[in-house]
Order: sequence, then structure tokens, then C-alpha cells
Amino acid sequence: MIPPLAAGLSPAGLGPQTLRALLEAALAVSEADETELIYTGVEEALTRFAQNSIHQNMAEADATLEVRAAVGMRVGAVTTNDLTPTGIERAVPAAAARARHLPENPDWPGLTEPQTYPDVLAFDEAAAALSQDPPARARRVADLCAQAQAAGLLASGALGAARYEYALLNSRGLFAYAPSTQVDVTFVAEQPDPAASAYAHATGWRLNQIDFEALRQETLRRAQIRQPRRHVPPGEYPVVLEPYAVLTVVEAMVEDGMGALAVQEGRSWMNACFGEPSMSPLITLVDDAFDPDGLPRAFDCEGVPKQRVPIIAAGVPTSPVYDRWTAAREPGKVSTGHAQPYADEDWDGPLPENLSLAAGDQSVENLIRSVERGLYIPRFWYVRQTSPHGAAATGTTRDGVWWIEGGELAYPAADLRFDQELVPALRGVIGVGRVRPALSGFCGVHRLPALALESFRFIDEADGEP
Repeated sequence: MIPPLAAGLSPAGLGPQTLRALLEAALAVSEADETELIYTGVEEALTRFAQNSIHQNMAEADATLEVRAAVGMRVGAVTTNDLTPTGIERAVPAAAARARHLPENPDWPGLTEPQTYPDVLAFDEAAAALSQDPPARARRVADLCAQAQAAGLLASGALGAARYEYALLNSRGLFAYAPSTQVDVTFVAEQPDPAASAYAHATGWRLNQIDFEALRQETLRRAQIRQPRRHVPPGEYPVVLEPYAVLTVVEAMVEDGMGALAVQEGRSWMNACFGEPSMSPLITLVDDAFDPDGLPRAFDCEGVPKQRVPIIAAGVPTSPVYDRWTAAREPGKVSTGHAQPYADEDWDGPLPENLSLAAGDQSVENLIRSVERGLYIPRFWYVRQTSPHGAAATGTTRDGVWWIEGGELAYPAADLRFDQELVPALRGVIGVGRVRPALSGFCGVHRLPALALESFRFIDEADGEP
């Protein structure tokens, strides 16, 4: 019999013993040959603000159970957040019933055997406390808004904090458990006249990873300008990309094929590059789930231990990341611990979630000094992939573009639209920043420095820009 969860318990604070008992009871009602159960509990809170005033405080507590059931080579999945005994007793057999109506999967590798995991710390009491303390979040936000107002600026954004609890159990005897926390702050400071804006973002599993004061001071400083923006004609220019812009570039390349499924299906930019010096030797990119200043993780959603995977070594693409399903399709391959939840509607195989681009020895100021005439770009916006080959993408600049003249920021520039193959762009890296902040993206938390590139192609002014 499945025990009901005690009333009033935090869905992200049940602990390994309670969760193991719950999942073992759920496993007992399975009718499948193999069954995998994944519990995810979350408590997250968000304080939003706009035009120097808090306008929303929200909190969410939820828990989900993902059930993957195999009947022979047929695999079905069900996800529910009804964790009453009745809800679980309905969901677990439903996954097996669904499997019986699906075609066989010839590449099904079976479930993961019991594993040994490295010690990974990703839970911070101060971050967890912030998720439960609206006044503490409000004080941080109010301080930011007050400083923005004093500078004649408008600040908008959000401060969020969350705690998570993750547990996995399967019918082969595997059990894995991991608690974690995360704090995110994102805001934009705007100046009405002349029109200007600056963007800031930081994330971390420890509250003390985020230097709120430094982030605030730098962003307010960059938003205060005295010159109106000028037009820059379309063309190819050297650029200095802040880490926010580099995040967009790197995640566009993730979407265009750093996972094994895209490579196996021949739709990755990596297909034409393996073993070749396709980028600058200054580019070394690894997926490192053990980086204590990123968002550490010990295992993936199949219960496979994470591996540190070199993806690009000194400009040479070396390997995508694998889950158990894609590894089974290639002789001699094993999962690198990068499986993604199969219940996701946009599932596209394994993905890197903890990318780390090797730091250089330059400050952003030195990178700017290395450019005679070009553009300084804090971040990109509304980026879309146009072709996986060469990792081609288009999008616009946003929040504080400057024209560089003689190695100095000469004047603010109107936003531009770019259209660029990213692999050739990264072949022309002429400098790498030494600071690598942790930044949240669509597929994880990554640590990335600023980059200076020889050439980036701009095709038009961004829509609606003066």
C-alpha cells in the first residue's frame, strides 16, 4: 500500500528515506517488466519589479512523479503531480498500459544498474532560506530600485530563489537522491532620455555566489549615457561579446547539435568538424557538472553518473554528449550522463547542461582596446537558428551596443540584426576574457567569458530601432 505524504511537508524537503519508501511502494504496483520512477519536488519564489516598484510576489510548491515502464522492448511514460495514493496507483500501471500500445524500440538499452556517485554539494541553506523569505527578497529589490531612481533610471526585473529535491528509483535496484538550490537575479536599467539600457543577470546555487552590489553598480553605470544612439551601417565588423552574448552563441550551438542524437541523424554542425581545427585554438569547451561555481550535479535523469566531457579542445570538436539510448546505437559508446526527461515535448536527445568555456587572460577593457573599429555587444535577443550546418543563426543586439573607435567606446549604436554562421565566427577569436560568470540558459547553467572576434555579420538595423 502506498503511504500518503504527511500534510504540511515541503515537497522539496522530504529527505531520502521518505522518498525511497514512497518510490518503493509505487514500484510495487507496477505491471511492467522494468520500471523507473523519478520524483522532483520544488519550492520556488519570485519577486518581480518594474519601473522601480515591486509589483508581484509569487511562490510555488509542487512535486511530480515521472514513470517510465518497459514491456519487452516497448516503452511508455506517464507524468503526474497527483501524489496521493490513488493518483500514484493510477499513474504507475498507466505507463505499462501505454507501453503495450507503442511500437518496439530496437535501441532500448534497458534501465540503469545500481551506480556509485561522486560527492556533489549543490544545496545552500542561505539560498533555501531566501526562497521562504519574501521580506528579504523585497529588501534587496527595494535597494536596487532606490539606487536606480536616485540615478534617474528605471529598473525592472526579478529576483528568484528555489530549492529542489530529486530522487530516482528503478526495478534494477538503483536509488539516487540529490537536493539542490538556486538563486537567480535578472534586471534591466533604462534611461528615458537619451534612450539607453543595460542588462544584468547572475545565478548560483549558493547565495554568496551573487555579488548584488557589484552587479547593481555596474549595470546602473552602463545605463547612464549622455549621447544619443547613432546608426551603424550593415556590414561585417570585429566585435567584443560580453558573457551574456556568448551565452546566446553557445546555446545556439547546443541547439544545433552538441548532443549525440543530432550527430547520429546528421543534422549537427559537429558532423563536418570532428577532428578538424574548425575554431580558434583559444576555444576549449567542456561540459563539467562538477564545477562548484556552476550548478553541480552527480547524475542524470537515467541515474547515470555525470562525466566531464570535452566537446571542443583547442578549436577541435571532439565529442557530443550521450545518454544510454544514443550510446546503445554506437558500438563502444557509453552514456556520459546527459539524458533529458523523455516526457518533455521538445525532447531532442542528450544535451550538455554545465558548459564551461576556458578563460583567457584579458579584461573586457583590454578586449575593447584590441579592436580598432567594431562593435561592443552586451547581449543578443530573439535568436533563432537558420541552419544547423555551420550553426547559422540570426537575431538582434540589445541593451547597450557601442561603436568602438581606436580601441575605445566612441558612442552608443542603434541595435542591429545579425546573420552569422557561428563556427566560422569562432574561428576568428582574437581574445578571451578572464572572468567567467555563471549564467542560466535554456538547458542549464554555464560559465562563460567575454570574447573578441575578428568578424561578425550584421545585415540590417533591428526592427523599430531609431
